[in-house]
Amino acid sequence: MAGLLFLAFAYFAVGQAAVNRNGAQTAADAAALAAAQETRDQLAGEWVADVLDPTKWQQIFDGDVSLEPSCWRASELAAQNDASVDDCVDGLRTTVRVHANKSAGESVIPVTSTTRAHASATAVVEPLCTFELPGEDPEDPEDPEDAVLPTLTCDDGEDWQLDPEDLTDLPGPEDLFDVHLTTG
Repeated sequence: MAGLLFLAFAYFAVGQAAVNRNGAQTAADAAALAAAQETRDQLAGEWVADVLDPTKWQQIFDGDVSLEPSCWRASELAAQNDASVDDCVDGLRTTVRVHANKSAGESVIPVTSTTRAHASATAVVEPLCTFELPGEDPEDPEDPEDAVLPTLTCDDGEDWQLDPEDLTDLPGPEDLFDVHLTTG
């Protein structure tokens, strides 16, 4: 009977550890996504700032611009999920490693009272739109002098015809860039 009771407590301890690990993974996923979204928002802000200079657009879509660090957002989201960030590398590919703030708890397996779950996640920022600068398309008869801003062709099927005289209807960050978790 004592053996069965010990086994039941051991299974309970394993269950507690699994829940703790899942919580840490949730925190890592949320943290990586938050930091990547901050990067996306900064890239979109750079694009809006340079919307009248389409020669800079490709650099922005490639992430080849100077941005503020975004790992502060990872720390915020990790804390909201009762975890702390151990490491964060931000950019178009943001990787975050976290640990749970709480252990799996007291059980018949002594190590569970001091062991904290660790998890990592990676989120990527990918451009959703393409464009051609005037004069790049050999089949385009348009005179580069006549074209002011290229058309943005985005993955959602929307073409953005930008009017330099009326820039009130610009694509938002979510129109320009996708943010998602990735493996590896």
